[in-house]
Amino acid sequence: MIMSDDSDLLEIGRIHKAHGIRGEVAVSLTSNREERRRRGSVVIVEGKELVISSVKELHERFIFGFDGITDRNQAETLSGKVMFAAPIDDDGELWVHEMIGCTVVDQGGTERGLVEGVLANPASDLLELSTGFLVPLAFVSRVDGDSKRVFVEVPDGLFDV
Repeated sequence: MIMSDDSDLLEIGRIHKAHGIRGEVAVSLTSNREERRRRGSVVIVEGKELVISSVKELHERFIFGFDGITDRNQAETLSGKVMFAAPIDDDGELWVHEMIGCTVVDQGGTERGLVEGVLANPASDLLELSTGFLVPLAFVSRVDGDSKRVFVEVPDGLFDV
């Protein structure tokens, strides 16, 4: 699930381990937004705000430094922790967290269930519906936030049991 216990925050990545002796940590991001890896950006780890002071890309991960975390011992206390951040306001984007709780409607107008979560999948992330069905995000044609509906165009047989 991408939401934190505080429904205003989104999971954006995970801290794996301390890196070096200067308080840096190895991070995997689940967000593709550049804003999440800029100096000065704020992330939340276990309810505490951390300000990113440095960022280096290393293979498929990043090395983050945070203000106030200056040695390996401090960095090790962050190992294994999940990072959260506030949603980014960008009207031109489809935000997965905005689909949670929406009703999924197929191209025939049939309601197929509520979106309960989003599962990561290499080919296409999947909407997890209250009815047990999984719908690839690639099949989402539009989201109507006002009516809390997600419209999908799926191939025949996707909803057959």
